[in-house]
Amino acid sequence: MSTESSAIIIDGSEGEGGGQILRTSLALAAVTGRPLRIVNIRGRRNKPGLLRQHLTAVRAIGAVTAAQLRGAELRSSELEFTPGPVSHGEQVFAVGTAGSATLVFQTVLWPLIVAPGRSRIVFEGGTHNPMAPPFEFLTRVFLPHMRRLGLVIEVKLEQAGFYPAGGGRFVVELEGGRAPAPVELTRRGELREREALALIANLPARVAKRELGVVRRELGWSRDECRVVELEGRGPGNALCLIVEAEAGAELVTGFGTKGARAELVAEQACAELRRWLDAEVPVGEHLADQLLIPMALAARGGHASVFVTTPPSRHTRTNAEIISRFLPVEFVFEALDERRTQVRAKLRG
Repeated sequence: MSTESSAIIIDGSEGEGGGQILRTSLALAAVTGRPLRIVNIRGRRNKPGLLRQHLTAVRAIGAVTAAQLRGAELRSSELEFTPGPVSHGEQVFAVGTAGSATLVFQTVLWPLIVAPGRSRIVFEGGTHNPMAPPFEFLTRVFLPHMRRLGLVIEVKLEQAGFYPAGGGRFVVELEGGRAPAPVELTRRGELREREALALIANLPARVAKRELGVVRRELGWSRDECRVVELEGRGPGNALCLIVEAEAGAELVTGFGTKGARAELVAEQACAELRRWLDAEVPVGEHLADQLLIPMALAARGGHASVFVTTPPSRHTRTNAEIISRFLPVEFVFEALDERRTQVRAKLRG
């Protein structure tokens, strides 16, 4: 990675080499007003370059910043992005496939949060995609933490969009101009509530009931803690969400039903993943760890250090931290506390 003519140059094949590099780079180029050139976009993926959801994210952030774009087309492996001032208002951004609309939301969120103003944005596409946290992760895990940091963000699901049919739709209303408060999440605290949601769209209820039967058997949860949720959707879909509320906030683990996969296997894998988080006794799970890095960096830019404790970070998280540090004068420090827990600190560099 290098810098030329004040533009930030990012190699999208480095680290985990996926779409998060693109999304983080676009968001922070917009926040800082720095021109961006990214090459080898999604260079480590089987289908590299811009797919539909990535192109939607590019065009969405281009729209909210009146940006100049070069290379904004399907399969493009290089992109030049020169942002203008961030503007709020009403927008509709449609992926056009089952690609994750929640990831498009995360791309435009941060420049809109930093700039003063109010926005109402409709996102259309995948809301329950196996390659991204589902809509329920936003409402039960991510957004409650953002509100604790002082951010004003509300979301509403109007229609579910499962892979491969897509067709989902949700609305975001937010108020920008508030810098996030520092993050301090070092203890999980007491477990308070737990809930299993077997989500189905255009499928027999028995699929969901079989999944919940596994949850009761594997985790010992009661029938009152397990429920079937039928969603409106364009095509068939199923996801099992296991939610645990603790003093420090919630964690949500998802198992996605796919054609040919036994409902019992989907549930068993989700239960095993949740048990790993419970056994680690950390406040922050793998996906939330990824998504706390940008607000931590924005708080650090204002002189406020942040810290959280999580499971051993994925390559995805470490790559995200590296990309953020290219745009903001922030240093992330990863310290293994033991084999199950890692402390992540963010502070102003220098």
